[in-house]
Amino acid sequence: MYINDINLSSLVVSEPSESYKSGETVNRWVEVLVDCPGSTGLFTYRLPAQLEIKPGDILSVPFGAQQLGAIAIRLLAQPNIDLPPEKIREVEDIVSVGFFPSAYWELLNRVAAYYYTPLIQVIRVALPPGLLGRSQRRIRLVGGGGAGGQGGRGAEGSRYLLGSADPLAFLTPTARQVWELLQGQPGGDYSFVYLQQKVKSAYRGIRELLRFGLVESYLEPPRLTRPKLQKAVILTGTIDQELTTRQREILEVLRRQGGELWQNELLQICNASSSILKTLAQKGYIVVEEREVLRTEQGPTLVGDGAKSLTTDQASALATIQTLDEFAQVLLHGVTGSGKTEVYLQAIAPLLNQGKSALVLVPEIGLTPQLTDRFRARFGNKVSVYHSALSDGERYDTWRQMLTGEPQVVIGTRSAVFAPLPNLGLIILDEEHDSSFKQDSPIPTYHARTVALWRAELENCPLVLGSATPSLETWVSVGTSPPSPLSASREGGQERNLDSSLLNQKLGGKSYYLSLPERINSRPLPPVEIVDMRQELQQGNRSIFSRSLQAALQELQERKQQGILFIHRRGHSTFVSCRSCGYVLECPHCDVSLAYHHTEEKAPELLRCHYCNYARSHPKFCPDCSSPYLKFFGSGTQRVTQELARQFRDLKFIRFDSDTTRNKGSHRTLLTQFANGEAHLLVGTQMLTKGLDLPQVTLVGVVAADGLLNLSDYRASERAFQTLTQVAGRAGRGEDPGRVIVQTYTTEHQVIAAVRSHDYQSFSEAELEQRQALNYPPYGRLILLRLSSLDPIQVQNTAQVIATALSTEEEFEILGPAPASILRVANRYRWQILIKFAPDALPRLPDWEEVRSLCPSSVSLTIDVDPLNIM
Repeated sequence: MYINDINLSSLVVSEPSESYKSGETVNRWVEVLVDCPGSTGLFTYRLPAQLEIKPGDILSVPFGAQQLGAIAIRLLAQPNIDLPPEKIREVEDIVSVGFFPSAYWELLNRVAAYYYTPLIQVIRVALPPGLLGRSQRRIRLVGGGGAGGQGGRGAEGSRYLLGSADPLAFLTPTARQVWELLQGQPGGDYSFVYLQQKVKSAYRGIRELLRFGLVESYLEPPRLTRPKLQKAVILTGTIDQELTTRQREILEVLRRQGGELWQNELLQICNASSSILKTLAQKGYIVVEEREVLRTEQGPTLVGDGAKSLTTDQASALATIQTLDEFAQVLLHGVTGSGKTEVYLQAIAPLLNQGKSALVLVPEIGLTPQLTDRFRARFGNKVSVYHSALSDGERYDTWRQMLTGEPQVVIGTRSAVFAPLPNLGLIILDEEHDSSFKQDSPIPTYHARTVALWRAELENCPLVLGSATPSLETWVSVGTSPPSPLSASREGGQERNLDSSLLNQKLGGKSYYLSLPERINSRPLPPVEIVDMRQELQQGNRSIFSRSLQAALQELQERKQQGILFIHRRGHSTFVSCRSCGYVLECPHCDVSLAYHHTEEKAPELLRCHYCNYARSHPKFCPDCSSPYLKFFGSGTQRVTQELARQFRDLKFIRFDSDTTRNKGSHRTLLTQFANGEAHLLVGTQMLTKGLDLPQVTLVGVVAADGLLNLSDYRASERAFQTLTQVAGRAGRGEDPGRVIVQTYTTEHQVIAAVRSHDYQSFSEAELEQRQALNYPPYGRLILLRLSSLDPIQVQNTAQVIATALSTEEEFEILGPAPASILRVANRYRWQILIKFAPDALPRLPDWEEVRSLCPSSVSLTIDVDPLNIM
């Protein structure tokens, strides 16, 4: 039953010692969170005598007419006095023994409170998919009797019935009907729900069959939580001369393989059928049994790798990290190619020897194959991968493997911040500046960096934030003005002044700024050439490639070297327009133009929406004026690759964007092909900027930097600097020197000037000055309310009502309501309200439940705390 007025954010799981024991008179009830849409409170259930339930266990409970997953929160000696005892239902069963230690539970509660999200929604994000799925009660014949059988041992289940010539004569008609249904099913097994549908008052008949011992009732767990089983063959006896030659051959193969093999492997090696194994099992030479197979991502076999010798700066940074045995925040600010990953590896190695684990977070799935291979070459099978591209079964088994407590390294994307690693010794966020660490939807709209900071505090371990272009939030939180990483001074290991860091004042931890100002082996950072595309056009060059970039690509081909081409957008063209009347083909469901996607040669020309995935064929005539003169404008990865094929016929290239990396394993496949020299160029979007280490790359070309600069977002300059600096850093990481060519129409932009000189210091100072003047992060805090509805009038009116209600408060500034930069997406109209306030004096924020109550059911409201994207 529902209990009102429960403050979920303050709940703490009881210690396991308080669990209910059969026969005791205490803790006879349990409060649970039920995984049901719209249900956010606690419900009380009675504990069955046969179950020992602990807080944190995942249970199956009756909820209305359904059987749902639930989390045991706390045990009670007495239920709430407002609850009639006869209305309290009983827990059905334990689906999975819980793993919520107190620190982990506190983390989930903190996320729920900070991001204004129901706790059960946070738990859904933290747990692997399917663990809270719906269980179902099933009934089966004892002994598994089925069609054509006499019930097997089922008929022997009751001595009372055995005395009769017709054991079923004593059953009521309802019980007989249920019995006959089960008999007619090959496995003698049906769900309780199905039996209820087929037989009136089936529960009475089932109860009778249970009493006589003819059937048994069991709980089938959610499908994904069932272990994957596979048959194994085990050699038990010596090879005898009485066996046939073929049987001896099979046993000899099994003996040479150590006496155990998976059945399918043995049959494949011996080119045999399972019938011969059945014969050997009957004779007692082998045993065939089912064993669990862990569904984990399998990488290629790698040659072992030892620790590399470190530069002076790397050694200094490593020494500082290794002295930290408690909570601390560390910014490892290293230029691209300075060896941050080697510092991570050597920081983790002693922790594994101490029985501790490490968590390494990366922004994109595309990064994980390359990083995982380096970690597996160093640490072998102690490395696991956890991200959304794994199958549900792989995520579930990897998650269970973490719970074993064995020292291990988990590499994953933002959701891996909730990986249930016991005895956590170190958390690393690689490329910590990346916006992929922030979740925009669905709720909770958490930032993995913020959650990792809380987790490091709760686990009392250091957090290392690595980047060549740190986020301004991290830059300010670690110190007022750390020195330029390119200057001669060294700050490795020096503790910095934290007066400016509100977050660290709250957490009470220390902060360290560690610098890696030079590349490995003193390799120079690549020179950046800025090309003014306005001059190119004036001088008659109408190609999307400047003459400088064309010459570099030609040289690349002649020298058999490799390069990267970065384009801001995927697809072929950003929009299609009629040259006669100016009509632009738009998505019927969104207020955006359709982008042209070229699938393959001679295939139909396809127009696609990048927001709702709507697609249509390219029309031959303008829908507005019937003109045949339709032109493609703008350029994406497909258009660039077409131009490459036309201008450089012998230049081989690989496209690397979200269109070409949708299939499982495609990131690894494409990067392996490129690393093996199967192409001269890697052509792609943002994925190319995120930490890829390709030593053979000597050229990086940015086709159009302006798409990054001209966005209506206060973070546009920061994102543009980070992206351009990161992609430039892919060049010259090997023996050959690198070269970067950036094409732009705005050469005078401050970001372009900072990228040219790899100057983070001057860029950050100028950008922070603007942020401080406008009270934007990191000097102010934002909360973005996103409203959407199918009804454009209703969502606009609702946004106005909420903004009016909020405007009565004087402690924060209200911006809006205003339509989103793209008003309509997937036929839903979107409005926004931005709340801005100073972080040093937290205001009395609105009662969000009251705000939600102002929304009609047709309008959805998302509360995005600390938003990165306000477009």
